[in-house]
Amino acid sequence: METLHRRCAGLDVHQKEIVACRRIASGRKVGSELARFPTTTPGLLALSVWLAEARGTHVAMEATGVYWKPVWRVLRHDFELILANASHIRNVPGRKSDANDATWIADLPAHGLIRASFAPPQPIQELRDLTRTRRSPAPASTRRARPRRASV
Repeated sequence: METLHRRCAGLDVHQKEIVACRRIASGRKVGSELARFPTTTPGLLALSVWLAEARGTHVAMEATGVYWKPVWRVLRHDFELILANASHIRNVPGRKSDANDATWIADLPAHGLIRASFAPPQPIQELRDLTRTRRSPAPASTRRARPRRASV
């Protein structure tokens, strides 16, 4: 299979941890390295440095919940990011682990086999986050309390 991107990475993003695989192809040889990072700000900055050390160009990750958003915000300036729908990049059934998922996700952009989901520009993302935050408490505060029935 033809390799489109020689240096790319795959991220398996969870609530408290990110499993990262950086894939580097040189000639016919393909090497990969795995690392784990916490989802704290220092952990995300360490992930960015780790990915930049390999001079990677493309980073792919699954769009699971909202856990991808902080990772996206830290990495968006330095890498071409690919946000993938989890159902589109499911691995073959069998033994599943975070390391296998990260390696699989890293292989997909290398061969151009991943279709990116829409991720709006940063100002739109911030506006969406703000409106969602402001909208959620409003219905609870305006809801009428149901009158209690008198016990007989």
